[in-house]
Amino acid sequence: MVLDNETAKKTAELLLQINAIKLSPESPFTWASGWKSPIYCDNRLILSFPPIRNFVREQMARQLEEEFGKPGAIAGVATGAIGIGMLVAEYMGLPFVYVRPQAKKHGRQNQVEGFLEPGQNVVVIEDLISTGKSSLNAVKALKDAGANVKGMIAIFTYGFDTSIENFEKAGLKLCTLSDYPSLLEQALDTSYISGKEIEALVSWQNNPAEWTAE
Repeated sequence: MVLDNETAKKTAELLLQINAIKLSPESPFTWASGWKSPIYCDNRLILSFPPIRNFVREQMARQLEEEFGKPGAIAGVATGAIGIGMLVAEYMGLPFVYVRPQAKKHGRQNQVEGFLEPGQNVVVIEDLISTGKSSLNAVKALKDAGANVKGMIAIFTYGFDTSIENFEKAGLKLCTLSDYPSLLEQALDTSYISGKEIEALVSWQNNPAEWTAE
């Protein structure tokens, strides 16, 4: 759910500007899953550009409080959302924790790193939503640790049907600063891509597992 079309397009513009998102329908990328993709997203680049990370931080904090109220803590999903999650927590004056993909094999064997009070209201910060499985795995870990997870806010989502279904099944509200349709709209408006390339980009989103570049 994108809350603000103006913010969605501005976020997309900034991500394209710093190459955090690259669109290349004619020479696609290969994801770790083996999927061929005309888009590659690395939102960690945001941290290297102070004005852009400040914009993202402030927009996430604003939308977070509007949608979920002020929580007791912010949780970032490792590793991509640790940096931006910490920035949001600092901006809002809130405690911060982060969630590993799985518990450590040594020491205290934590999956959630940091201090959580039992029953504490938590909002989760993510950098990118693809299928949503890793994000919802973090939510489960927080709940297992005693947190009351109010929802999640992410920088960007591909908007796959499977991610929408996964969040609906989990009963968790997801909000994002920007999404795939907003990105394509902004890229077309600024002539970053052509009308012909739009067709390939739309067809990929509809069936990413079987998409091939023509």
